[in-house]
Amino acid sequence: MAEKLKILLADDQALITESLSTFLSNYTDDMAVVGIAQNGKEAVAFAEKYHPDIILMDVLMPPGMNGVEAVKIIKPKHPEIKIIMLSTYDEDEFVRSALLAGSSGYLLKDISPTELITVIRALKNNVIQISPEIARKMVQQKYSGGDIISGAAESLPWLNTLTNREREIFILITTGYDNEQIAEKLNLALQTVKNIVSTIYSKLNVKDRFEIIRLANRR
Repeated sequence: MAEKLKILLADDQALITESLSTFLSNYTDDMAVVGIAQNGKEAVAFAEKYHPDIILMDVLMPPGMNGVEAVKIIKPKHPEIKIIMLSTYDEDEFVRSALLAGSSGYLLKDISPTELITVIRALKNNVIQISPEIARKMVQQKYSGGDIISGAAESLPWLNTLTNREREIFILITTGYDNEQIAEKLNLALQTVKNIVSTIYSKLNVKDRFEIIRLANRR
């Protein structure tokens, strides 16, 4: 029998952690909650103690240390631990700080429990996820006004390594489109889109959509 994924929950709202713990225990057979932290300091200590595979981390956890600060401490020491931020906040400041700190995903708390389970399992296979509405908002804020593609090219010189079609697909990726949606929007064959996405990954030296979103939002 495969070893269960060890999950650490970090949130100062007991209702959230107790609900998540109960759901994961009752509706999965491949995950085990190994600890519950109520603030960032406890999350750091429990990461050392339990060596979880994945941490579900709230962003704001008073007092003492918030989730982003905890990520900045945990990731350098334990790069193998994947941390998903769960938050009610979609403000650019929180999202950007969490991504640059090394979090492996940023999801809003209105995600359904079954969707969260899917995200956790995908994360095990290094498939990173960020709420599409957050990705879209981040890019729109960064490049508000004027043509988004030309604005991006001016702000991010490495986009000049991409062809016009690759740039177009790059921007769609950063705004939350998956391959099928891109194919439909641009009237391209799905395999063509997959091939172009693969080329973009290679040119920009990234391995997934999440790294593209990080790259697009790097100041």
